Amino acid sequence: MKLVDDNEQDLAWNGKTFGRLKVRGMAVASSYFGGAGADNFDEQGWFETGDVAHIDPLGYMQITDRAKDVIKSGGEWISTIDLENLAVAHPDVAEAAVIGVADPKWDERPLLIVVPREGATPDAATIISFMEGKIAKWWIPEKVAFVGDIPHTATGKINKIALRKMFGDPSV
Repeated sequence: MKLVDDNEQDLAWNGKTFGRLKVRGMAVASSYFGGAGADNFDEQGWFETGDVAHIDPLGYMQITDRAKDVIKSGGEWISTIDLENLAVAHPDVAEAAVIGVADPKWDERPLLIVVPREGATPDAATIISFMEGKIAKWWIPEKVAFVGDIPHTATGKINKIALRKMFGDPSV
């Protein structure tokens, strides 16, 4: 396994640097049934998993997000999963989702979408101050949207495509 940046350059296994996860080996198929997915392999046979991860010096790997969901802000990656997990730790939050929204300065910034717990009325400032000191300052969303519910896929995952449509991403 290895991590690469957007220019396909190998990244360090230091437990901190995030990159796109690639794998190859005897147990990695060269394509899906009927040859589908063969374009997910590079010329050296590395398979692009679609995940963003970091690997520590001992080779322990942690997947931090799906590449399609990660937010690229000012050239740095922000994990939507980490932000969502932190937001739902707030006592007034029942469910949370994070998507990237266009930003003229940083390309993308996180938008935190929150379903309040029944009977609770959290505000954006309270939730943002709850996040401060627990994650990098530049990861903290400037905007929080409150909704009655978050759409899910048939398998119960947060439907981020639907959220991007709801919040005006023209590329969806």
